[in-house]
Amino acid sequence: MTPRRPARSTRCSHETFDAAHARIEANERVAEERWAALEFRLGRIEAMLERLERRLWLTVYGVLGAILAQLGISLLPGLPL
Repeated sequence: MTPRRPARSTRCSHETFDAAHARIEANERVAEERWAALEFRLGRIEAMLERLERRLWLTVYGVLGAILAQLGISLLPGLPL
């Protein structure tokens, strides 16, 4: 007969499982924190882009207004009074 190996204690296998489970939970918490930080940064980027877009349109309207004003000024001397 072959000698029998002693059976592993259930305590040892539970400790291994608990350690692995704790590591998985820690990784999930880290992933959640990273996701929250990413959403925060994306929100700030979107707000900055909206402000930039507003400034761009204000500049476009300003330039258009200046061009129309110059056109109006150049047409004024030709009008009969």
